[in-house]
Amino acid sequence: MTYLDHNATTPVAPEVREAMMPFLGDDFGNPSSPYRLGSRAGRALERAREQVAALVGASDPEEITFTSGGTEANNTALFSALRARPACRHLVTTGVEHSAILKHADFLARQSYEITRVMPDRDGRIDPQAVADAVRPGETAIVSVMWANNETGVLSPVAEIAAACAERGVLLHSDAVQAAGKVPLSFSRVRGLAYAAISGHKFHAPKGIGALWARRNAPFTSYLHGGGQEEGRRAGTENVPGIVALGRAAELASAFTGHASIAARRDALERGLLDAIPGAEVNGDAPRVPNTTNVFLPDLESGALLLLLDKADLCASGGSACSSGSTHPSHVLKAMGHSDSRARGSLRLSLSRYTTDADIARALEVIPAAVEKLRALAPAVA
Repeated sequence: MTYLDHNATTPVAPEVREAMMPFLGDDFGNPSSPYRLGSRAGRALERAREQVAALVGASDPEEITFTSGGTEANNTALFSALRARPACRHLVTTGVEHSAILKHADFLARQSYEITRVMPDRDGRIDPQAVADAVRPGETAIVSVMWANNETGVLSPVAEIAAACAERGVLLHSDAVQAAGKVPLSFSRVRGLAYAAISGHKFHAPKGIGALWARRNAPFTSYLHGGGQEEGRRAGTENVPGIVALGRAAELASAFTGHASIAARRDALERGLLDAIPGAEVNGDAPRVPNTTNVFLPDLESGALLLLLDKADLCASGGSACSSGSTHPSHVLKAMGHSDSRARGSLRLSLSRYTTDADIARALEVIPAAVEKLRALAPAVA
């Protein structure tokens, strides 16, 4: 199998599986228990918190709260900011966010909040000044801008946006799920950034574990109520195997130095597709995370192409994995100003440290052949 959908999920690294296995076996203790079995689990949990803090550049491990993933972390950040400023009924975000943000914004709109969505340019870039201009001091509760887009990989100018938010006295949250483990992060050094979310299965930890970074002085309201776990920030017995796995994956990501090689393979794949497929163009030709390309392939729909690629044992995506099966065109590409046909006729390919030159070579054989076959079978998409 040729797997080129690492933005959907990554394989669990062997070192990560090895680290978590004891906590699925003999070290099964509850970290809240006072005896040695529980204490071992508790120490492992705190070690993982330090590893995650190091990856994201937290000033203190206590700024890390473990969650079930990026969606919970994103929702908790917005919830905390809104509860802290109940008189502020305005949220600023962008048109290219993940559904974990946009659907929460839709929910808030039904609760009489006003939502401003800043749109990117045709290459997916967000203008910091446009975000700043959308802020209403005294009315805006929080701004939420993703660090790296999940469909195109395009990076947002988070530091500039954060500085503008700080000047206006508004909290900033960033969905950094697609950035963690791919680009250097230092959350604590970004003046004006209050919250950021990560998810383990995007950098070789299992699914179902993530974290919210919240600056020490940022407002925080628990999203779940029950026991006093996570210093009272998230009730519920901790997922110790998952947390240990997240910590080990964070440690591996911190030590990884092969991002340039991933980018080189991505660029070779991109160039090869543009050369082999007439009319192909890159969506989001802007500064990106090193592993992602999104290519428009005219005169076809990606749904049919993905079926052919699956039969050839090649895994790719037409957009966000959370929208798989949807007949709607990509909201990200639509927000960038592209047509429905372009949004439906684009292919996302994403790599990881496990992607090989052989994978790229095979993709450059399989994808153009599948495109040619579809174009021969069907008339051009209007």
